[in-house]
Amino acid sequence: MAELNRISLDQFKQVEKTPVIIILDNVRSLNNIGSVFRTADAFRLEGVCLCGICGTPPNKEIHKTALGATESVKWTYFENTTDAIAELRKQKFRVFAIEQAEGSISVGSFLPDRNTKIALIFGNEIHGVGEDVMQLCDGCIEIPQFGTKHSLNIAVSAGIIIWEIFKKLMLK
Repeated sequence: MAELNRISLDQFKQVEKTPVIIILDNVRSLNNIGSVFRTADAFRLEGVCLCGICGTPPNKEIHKTALGATESVKWTYFENTTDAIAELRKQKFRVFAIEQAEGSISVGSFLPDRNTKIALIFGNEIHGVGEDVMQLCDGCIEIPQFGTKHSLNIAVSAGIIIWEIFKKLMLK
């Protein structure tokens, strides 16, 4: 790890974060949840909100894919995703669903404002982002797909979206 120049857990907690929070809306797979934590750690996101039926740390199934990222990434639990959105709005976050929906924009076309914090919502593996949650969003971001399937795994989607937004916010 020293050769990779990785920071320590204490350093991670002190370092400036990417102004992005991930909201998981009733995600059932503990492996998906763990993968999102690991990706959030990789890109130093502000945190993760776990909502509804999402499992929470400590959990050995989450730990399998998070590999300790639940210790570095700040997280909170909300019984209802709408409550998470309300709390983040108080903190001046703009909220975007990651979903295939009417009016969505391609992640390639999405231009985040560098002066605005962003919350990204990933929905349930079967039902997607809840309709009540969609109504509260500032917009919807979509990953273009060209195959026979209509969706990607949440962990894959999170990796793609987070990387694309990180590049636009932090690497320019």
